[in-house]
Amino acid sequence: MHRRAFLQTSLTGLPLWAGPSAASPAARTDKGFKASAGEGRYHGHIRLKGVNQNILDVKVSGKDTNGDLAIFEQTSLSPGRGTPLHVHLGQDEVFYVLDGEYAFLVGEDKHRLKTGDAIFLPRHVPHAWTQVSARGHMLVTLQPAGKLEEFFVAMAALKAEPSPQEIAQLFAAHDMKVVGPPLKVE
Repeated sequence: MHRRAFLQTSLTGLPLWAGPSAASPAARTDKGFKASAGEGRYHGHIRLKGVNQNILDVKVSGKDTNGDLAIFEQTSLSPGRGTPLHVHLGQDEVFYVLDGEYAFLVGEDKHRLKTGDAIFLPRHVPHAWTQVSARGHMLVTLQPAGKLEEFFVAMAALKAEPSPQEIAQLFAAHDMKVVGPPLKVE
């Protein structure tokens, strides 16, 4: 590969630095921290309502990184359920399957992921996923963090199962857009 083509290809995968962070560098901690097994960093276990009944534990919050990154551990308890087809307006996502099986739709491409598989979901690309196995476990990384942590907290705080219209409104309030139905698993 020619050097110029190599550099152009390599640089397209890197985020561009757009100047100083909106948050003060002093607000960012200079200490590491441990997120223990079975615990969420700020909210304890977040039990979702709506798109599924899964449990999320925030391991690294956007609060920890000035919004640069968030990492969630998801315990999947909703076979046959997942997210509606949606887009993130400002975040890339990476899902790493720790246990179980999931179906993903990314753009027009369908994928089956099993234990040890990972998938990258670029921002602005419609995607959905559905839990295939009886139980599952995934690590979800967002870059930048965006408002997904707040979305999970809002979904968990609902008093009743939301309607599809209420789900779409919650997505929109957290910088996501529902663009289609959930992914059906064959």
